[in-house]
Amino acid sequence: MSDFETQARLSAPSVARNREPIFAVLDPLLAPAARVLELASGSGEHAIFMARKRPDVMWQPSDPAPEARASIAAWIAAEGIANARAPLALDASAAEWPVETVDAMVCINMLHISPWAATEGLMRGAARHLPPGGPLYIYGAFRRAGAITPESNTAFDQDLKRRDPRWGLRLLEEVDACAAGQGLHLAEVVAMPANNLSLVFRKRGA
Repeated sequence: MSDFETQARLSAPSVARNREPIFAVLDPLLAPAARVLELASGSGEHAIFMARKRPDVMWQPSDPAPEARASIAAWIAAEGIANARAPLALDASAAEWPVETVDAMVCINMLHISPWAATEGLMRGAARHLPPGGPLYIYGAFRRAGAITPESNTAFDQDLKRRDPRWGLRLLEEVDACAAGQGLHLAEVVAMPANNLSLVFRKRGA
């Protein structure tokens, strides 16, 4: 690997803390030989970990940011992961995505650090590209029934809004309504470490 590729690899400390709990929820959702599209893959570390844990699955990472895509590609090259494809330039809010039908979608820590339009686009894209019954897995911190608990999440929400007023912890009920409007139903909510949630949506019609 070149020095440039080494330098391109980004690292998110939270990945090491949350990847095992995420995989525990995600693993049974993925059928054998599933084609998985990950939105907002960031550094690419989750993609590498999940692809290594499930070598039968073909993992398609994506991110709208060039530096993130460079990091993803560098991680794939460094780790020699054969079942992870080159990252796509994909903005969840875009009207069209450069993908065909996939078996499952994964979105980790995107909703609270993106405009609401990205959540709307995510649900439209899931409705368009998932098969009936196909899962959309979302991980992150949320508000429920208008409340933010514990206090650490309140401070997190305020910090996000200071950084960008379009950001912030999403109200779970609003995310659910957005998904329902696109023909997705919330099949499961799983409490996760560090006051996060795993949301499992499925496309109706199965």
